[in-house]
Amino acid sequence: MSERIHPGRFITVEGSEGVGKSSNLDFIESLLREAGKDVVRTREPGGTELGETLRGILLDARQKAICDDAELLLMFAARAQHLAEVIRPALAAGKWVLCDRFTDATYAYQGGGRGIPFDRIAVLEQWVQGDLRPDLTLLLDMPVEAGLARAGARSEPDRFEQEQTTFFERVRRAYLERARQAPDRFRIIDASPPLPEVQAQIRKALEPFLAP
Repeated sequence: MSERIHPGRFITVEGSEGVGKSSNLDFIESLLREAGKDVVRTREPGGTELGETLRGILLDARQKAICDDAELLLMFAARAQHLAEVIRPALAAGKWVLCDRFTDATYAYQGGGRGIPFDRIAVLEQWVQGDLRPDLTLLLDMPVEAGLARAGARSEPDRFEQEQTTFFERVRRAYLERARQAPDRFRIIDASPPLPEVQAQIRKALEPFLAP
């Protein structure tokens, strides 16, 4: 777990396409609220007016000309605004922030997927975030092809979802490497079983944080 620099708690949920983040975020939020926590739920890229505008650009399947560096910088531009407008004020007020993806996604997608060196991402991470890191990261993990099959059944693919399977294999490997490097912060959740089994894992991972 990262060093506490704020009175609130910061929980992030990560994972590649089709791992069930949306339904499980609903479940996590309900657990936190049942425990009496004041929860701010948000997402990346997004969470602010500027962030949602940038999200629209980043996910737009017609935006095929965005180069990798521009994509990375847009992610951190959205994150800087998100931190200033939503995350830091909520944490300072003692609230629990529940965020759908954060900087680990950048290491996974722009680092693992696009091949941008991790040390370049780390420079931006330190510049934008300082010492702020999540207190807990739940990584929903499952085989790539199964996740893509789920994702493909629900909607038209966005700019990222149009990538090849090999891209998402690199994303998954980068996520798992992030988890290996920060075992105190990450909890890997096997997202392959039926939803009740997945949520039982999530409940167990949250128990130490919700204990009085």
